Amino acid sequence: MAVLAYSLGKREINHYFSIKNAKLLSAVAVLLLAVLHSIARYYGGEDSCGWLLSSGRFLGENVWQPYGCMMHKYKSSEAKTCLERKRVAFMGDSRIRQLFYSYVKIINPEVREDGNKVRDFLWYAEVNNSMKERFIAWTEGTLVKPDVIVMGAATWSIKLNSGSIETLHQYKANLSSIAHLMEKLAQESEVYWVLQDPVYEEKLSDSRKMITNEQLEHYNEAAVDVLNGSKRTSTTRVKVLGAARQAALETISESPDGLHLPEGTRDVGAMVLMNAVCNKVLKPIDGSCCQPLPPPNLLQKLTACIFLVAVVVFLVIRLLGRNRHPKGKPVSDVESGAEKKPALATSVAGPKGALQAVCKMGLIMAYFYLCDRADLFMKEQKFYTHSTFFIPLIYIFVLGIFYSENSKESKLLNREQTDEWKGWMQLVILIYHISGASAFIPVYMHVRVLVAAYLFQTGYGHFSFFWLKGDFGLYRVCQVLFRLNFLVIVLCLVMDRPYQFYYFVPLVTFWFVVIYSILAIWPQIVQKKANGSGIWHLGVLVKLACLLLLICCFAYSQVTTHRDLLTLIHEWWFRWKLDRFAVIYGMLFAFVYLVLQKCQVLSEGKGEALFSNRISNCLLFVSVVSFLTYSIWASSCKNKTECNEFHPYVSVVQILAFILIRNIPGYIRSLYSSFFAWFGKISLELFICQYHIWLAADTKGILVLVPGNPMLNVIVSTFIFVCVAHEISQVTNDLAQVAIPKESPALLRRILGMAIFLGAVLLLSTQQTGH
Repeated sequence: MAVLAYSLGKREINHYFSIKNAKLLSAVAVLLLAVLHSIARYYGGEDSCGWLLSSGRFLGENVWQPYGCMMHKYKSSEAKTCLERKRVAFMGDSRIRQLFYSYVKIINPEVREDGNKVRDFLWYAEVNNSMKERFIAWTEGTLVKPDVIVMGAATWSIKLNSGSIETLHQYKANLSSIAHLMEKLAQESEVYWVLQDPVYEEKLSDSRKMITNEQLEHYNEAAVDVLNGSKRTSTTRVKVLGAARQAALETISESPDGLHLPEGTRDVGAMVLMNAVCNKVLKPIDGSCCQPLPPPNLLQKLTACIFLVAVVVFLVIRLLGRNRHPKGKPVSDVESGAEKKPALATSVAGPKGALQAVCKMGLIMAYFYLCDRADLFMKEQKFYTHSTFFIPLIYIFVLGIFYSENSKESKLLNREQTDEWKGWMQLVILIYHISGASAFIPVYMHVRVLVAAYLFQTGYGHFSFFWLKGDFGLYRVCQVLFRLNFLVIVLCLVMDRPYQFYYFVPLVTFWFVVIYSILAIWPQIVQKKANGSGIWHLGVLVKLACLLLLICCFAYSQVTTHRDLLTLIHEWWFRWKLDRFAVIYGMLFAFVYLVLQKCQVLSEGKGEALFSNRISNCLLFVSVVSFLTYSIWASSCKNKTECNEFHPYVSVVQILAFILIRNIPGYIRSLYSSFFAWFGKISLELFICQYHIWLAADTKGILVLVPGNPMLNVIVSTFIFVCVAHEISQVTNDLAQVAIPKESPALLRRILGMAIFLGAVLLLSTQQTGH
């Protein structure tokens, strides 16, 4: 899949196998999948609550995955909050009593099972007149009516009557006589009928040998037939819980007596019930089952109207024949100052080009909304195994090495190499997120280094630009800020998320402003000025030292000065503090490298080692040892909190070790992976887009476009995801040329307009949230 996406990105391959055609194919796939899912929803008749109750599969280690939706794992405090004003009644035989205990243990894990001595459990081993009288008392109000009723029975009827056919008929008749009472209760209460779990016939005692799986299947069919029949004349419904039975089919062999389920399987049934009852109350972000979607808010509606108006106006212009296409011009890469080829981004000329870009963005945002805010596509939870992380990782790196090419230049951290670095790091982070590998601490700690390396590159890249170019103009600043923030601001409006939710963009935006401020304030020190007098180099070090002091003061003043602010931006603060020194490490490295380069200390020719052979060998040895030492330390971490405390100080060790290993040998420095570099050019879009169109539920789950086939689903969703990220990169670059003009008066007007727009959005958002 990855090699296909990369190959499609290289337009020179041939006319038919191109990224443009790939995007057309992905658009067709989206339309087709949307139609198929819509038809399935309309004719299938079940919603996510029905999926939760009816079917699913074990992912492993007693982790149950409902079909098509995500199941939240409730903690005791959450369960107590949900049920504090609800009356829940369990009624049935000993197997329902076990389910009751598992349900209560979610609320209070200290509860012990005490056999038949259960005050809050209603013992009704058979569907008979006694059970009917209880329902009559509830419906007529002589007894307090529960808010939730969970019931089921059959094994005693089979056992006491040796599985006779007459007993089955009587069971069905008795259930039919109370079905209308159950439906009446279901008008105001939640009523669940639990299907009979299977038995493991080889372990059954002689007194239970007549309770066969065939008999239980007949009783389940009778119950479903009666309850489905009652729905034909009623607008309410008794909900049938069959998921616990499906889970038991896989684990019943572990039953201690062949009849009662192992504890892990009972816990699945209890958690399914908890999700069915509580998801619509607490609305957990990682519990999409049985959770109604909120209607679009005012900002979302206004955003949709803006995109819709843009589409209509664009279509009118096209119909009027005003469709002259300007030739593509090189577009400035606002992050590095280098130019991109027209193959990667087409320049926009005039309002019509901008309108076309806005229309594309509107269509893409419609897909984002359908994936993660509408009820069209399914979602599943993550489950980590070593194979789900390491096998794709090995595959990706084999491909990356296979697509190696000679670089155009052999300087340390040249543009092709930094793109390669961003690319492979981004692919690792994507695999890390979709596999749920944060649960494995060694992987978590190494990925923390990758995030630090991104910030290291931020410091290195921006410092190098300002030092070499000396361009502190407003145009450059606005270009960078627009490029970083455009997609996130649009997503905040469309997906109803706060700006800090996309923590990485606020983080790099903050650091860019800091870097600019430190270097732009008097005295502005650039390479040209420093070449005239060596004292200016000391001035740069003084500025970096002041920045380091400010970082330390800011980091350790949170308790007294930032408590209220931290409540709003906790995630941003955690990430900032975790990598608070990474940017200054990158700036300092850039300064030292550029000074050494200017002094001609380094050998950066094709195939030449960076230093003399002796120094190069020593540095390589130290780098390899340092790299492995950090990996051994990170792999031995037992607690994330403790290791995170050391991370800001030691992450630079592995970053610098990697840079030296990658750049000291001349033959390695002269090569780069074009596969990784292609992904590196759209790394920002890949990181942000994954939140909603590759992952789901704001990264808590996985988007399911192809149900029932996880491997095919990953292939299809990844293909669409990469195409969308590439298109957004082009749209952002296109709009940046129109939104950020070079002329100062026009630029100031645009800034004022954007400030008014963002102020209005902030005001509307504040009014909606009631703050």
